[in-house]
Amino acid sequence: MFDQILCIDDDPIALMLCKKVITKAEFSKEIMTAQNGEEALLYFNSLKYNTKPTDLNDKKPRLIFLDLNMPVMGGWEFLDHFSTSNYSDFNTTNIIILSSTIDPEDLEKAKNYPMILDFLSKPITLQMLEYIKNKMSI
Repeated sequence: MFDQILCIDDDPIALMLCKKVITKAEFSKEIMTAQNGEEALLYFNSLKYNTKPTDLNDKKPRLIFLDLNMPVMGGWEFLDHFSTSNYSDFNTTNIIILSSTIDPEDLEKAKNYPMILDFLSKPITLQMLEYIKNKMSI
């Protein structure tokens, strides 16, 4: 079980479903949410600047579920920022793209980001969480 994960999605129903499935599967103790990439980056900035360096590993999410198409800041823009040295404290955080897109270009583009563990189609399911547990060996 993860201590904390972060779900980034602009759809409140998708976030609610994520929380319900993750809670039911006992996949994570704490589920944080953000409605777009900018909100997620603000969350990581607050962790970085308001947490003692010794406590950061315990406070940061181990996994992010990321939607791609969001207003304000979409998933790709979030990834571009998150993969810079400004966020190197979080480079052990894995990302699962959870999107309704089936564009082959998106699947190819995802390969350019080493922190992306997988690209899965919405909605999240118990089977997906089992698959992720096995993939991450938890």
